[in-house]
Amino acid sequence: MNLICLDLEASGLGPGSYPIEVAWKGMSEGCDNFLIDPGSVSEWTFWDDFAEEMHGLCRIELSQKGITAVEACDRLNAALQGQDVVSDAWEFDSFWLRRLFEATERTMQFRLIGLSEVLSPEELIQYRFVCKAQLRRHRAMADVDHILQAIRSVKYTAEP
Repeated sequence: MNLICLDLEASGLGPGSYPIEVAWKGMSEGCDNFLIDPGSVSEWTFWDDFAEEMHGLCRIELSQKGITAVEACDRLNAALQGQDVVSDAWEFDSFWLRRLFEATERTMQFRLIGLSEVLSPEELIQYRFVCKAQLRRHRAMADVDHILQAIRSVKYTAEP
């Protein structure tokens, strides 16, 4: 099984926030990481300085290095079509993916699922302890790597 994990960074945590970075990676193969230019969607104006401090991305970098929201949707759909993709923060990531796809009038062609669909309740407790106990700067690919490492440590450890 090629478990695929996804993480997003956003302009903030409020209802006006939107995705600015996306990363996904499979346990056995495939990965992608890109920035999204908020200027490609006129309604995306909300910016939280605290969020910028957490992920270290500024609007100038996003406008210079980011792809358009349309390109982001097309890239995600092309790579993840028909797949179940795991998020460790389903409530936030599903909100931001919905914002992304609605802004472009595209249909998401993969399904975002939460950790509870791949980990048992006991494994979920272990995961939360392993993964959330560490403080770090939040960048999407680093977070995906961290999520995969934590899942491996609780789900795929060798049994006696």
